[in-house]
Amino acid sequence: MMSINEMDSRVKELRELRRMADELAAEIENITDSIKADMDAEGVDTINGVDWKVTYKTVTASRLDTNAFKKALPELAAQFTKPTTSRRFCIA
Repeated sequence: MMSINEMDSRVKELRELRRMADELAAEIENITDSIKADMDAEGVDTINGVDWKVTYKTVTASRLDTNAFKKALPELAAQFTKPTTSRRFCIA
């Protein structure tokens, strides 16, 4: 088992890496939004480069509305509902 000092060090490292990941995710989102805005302004849904292709197209998907299903047919919904168990890892 790790000592409290080793665990403290690992938790601090994990927090720093998560902070860095959050910053990267925000920067990725900003650049992505900028590309989308440019494509919308140009009225295009595909752009090709030398070794890349960007598409930004409307996609339609059909999904089951589980809330409506549960409301309309609660007994049937209960028959097809399966509980799942997981473990949540949190650092506070």
